[in-house]
Amino acid sequence: MSIVEIEYQVTGMTCGHCEMSVREEVEQVPGVTAIDVSAATGRLVVTADQPLNDAAVVAAVDEAGYQAVRVP
Repeated sequence: MSIVEIEYQVTGMTCGHCEMSVREEVEQVPGVTAIDVSAATGRLVVTADQPLNDAAVVAAVDEAGYQAVRVP
């Protein structure tokens, strides 16, 4: 089993509550094993134990009220 780590830039987060909202939504995406999110940097790093569905991660961030773009 390989570990996948993907970084996203998230806009709109300003505080710890924002981080918690993003974390709660993204952790529901299948395969996600860890999440590192920072409102200060707008950075979201998602670790998964299977190939990650980018659209599902972006949709989860959108559901939390923010916008995410995968960092190449």
